[in-house]
Amino acid sequence: MNRTKIYVVTALLLLLSFAALAMAQSEPSLTTPGMPDKMKTAIQASLENPETAAQTRAVIKPDEAPGFLGIPGAPDPNLVLGFLWAVWVGWIFSTVGAFGGIMAGVGHITIFGLADYAKAFGRGNPVNNLITDSIRVSNQWLVGLSGMISSFNYYRMGRLVAPLGICLAIGGVGGSWLVPELTAGKISLRDYLGFFGLIVFVLGGFLIYEMTPRGSAGKKEAKAAAQAFEKAAREKADTKDQGVKIIEGSWTFMWVAVALVVISALWINLVQGLRFVPYILVLVGWAMTFMIGKIRFTFYGQEFSFKAYVPMIGGIVIAALASFLGVGGGFLYVPFLTSVAGLPMFLVAGTSALCVLVGMIVSIFSYMVGKGVVIAWGFIGVELIGIFVGSMIGPRTSKYIPEKVLKIIFIVLAFYVGIRYTTKGFLGFSIVPPF
Repeated sequence: MNRTKIYVVTALLLLLSFAALAMAQSEPSLTTPGMPDKMKTAIQASLENPETAAQTRAVIKPDEAPGFLGIPGAPDPNLVLGFLWAVWVGWIFSTVGAFGGIMAGVGHITIFGLADYAKAFGRGNPVNNLITDSIRVSNQWLVGLSGMISSFNYYRMGRLVAPLGICLAIGGVGGSWLVPELTAGKISLRDYLGFFGLIVFVLGGFLIYEMTPRGSAGKKEAKAAAQAFEKAAREKADTKDQGVKIIEGSWTFMWVAVALVVISALWINLVQGLRFVPYILVLVGWAMTFMIGKIRFTFYGQEFSFKAYVPMIGGIVIAALASFLGVGGGFLYVPFLTSVAGLPMFLVAGTSALCVLVGMIVSIFSYMVGKGVVIAWGFIGVELIGIFVGSMIGPRTSKYIPEKVLKIIFIVLAFYVGIRYTTKGFLGFSIVPPF
């Protein structure tokens, strides 16, 4: 009798085990075969955490088709729209040398709805974090390729002041990691984001003032060079012959300095040991700009010059401001190049693009190699084609756009950025995309 009871109980336990196994296997999988391993790991980690598991199961729709990064039910961006938007991003960045990252973000965050989808998983969810990083790196790929294509095109056209762009990058790339490292948890100006938006309005107003006869009186060389360039463009003349020609400056110190700050940025992001090394590298790189001395170049019969350490310091200040406020400060390079360096707008886009390119290379490498961030290559590949097209068109059309119009385009977009940061700072949300 006891033996019979044992058999019955054992049989019931086996039946219950099989039933539980069947129920577990019948639950639809939240991953797909084409999903990146990193995303599968993030989903699994979120399911193992009691605080995020329920939200992950609620957001992922296993019965729906895979979307972004292979997630079932995620937004599936339209490839044609992605291509067309990328053409616009490439064109605007290669034309004025700014706003590429903001416009790429408008597409990924607002138009394609990827940010809202990531937020649906909740704060601290590994899936949310991975999608957010993927959006950020996707933006950087678009801007990085546009920077590369634009720099190459403007160099061939004689409209790139390479030493100036490199010196800005020396300060910007080093400052982008050193300032946050030294001030982490000590200085945060995020609460003052609204005031930064107001400063952007003031900056736009100052650029408007510089377009007046009184404001442009102190920039005779830039005005004369711009007028000569516009005349050559109207007459269909070869603009390269009178393009940028470097007549003084040490290239050796310059390349060594930029190499040191790039290595320092990669070291701090990828190497765990010997944390003092990147500090030494970046400080030596910055110090070397003082050895470069004066850079002199000509453009359309006008001579321009600057001390190499001035744009280096400018790059540090812009990087510090961007890191304190948690914003992208790339668009601040343009006012620096026009107002401080005194360049005509026809030289600004290419010079800014070169500076941004160096920063994007470091950032993309750090995210994808150091943090293992994944992107949707199928979608981004189509966008990169659009970026290529837009970035090839921009430098060729910009020479036919009067300098005043180029400045107006930048000012309009600067006011757009000012509205975004002002409303986000004072209202808690932006009234213009990306929200």
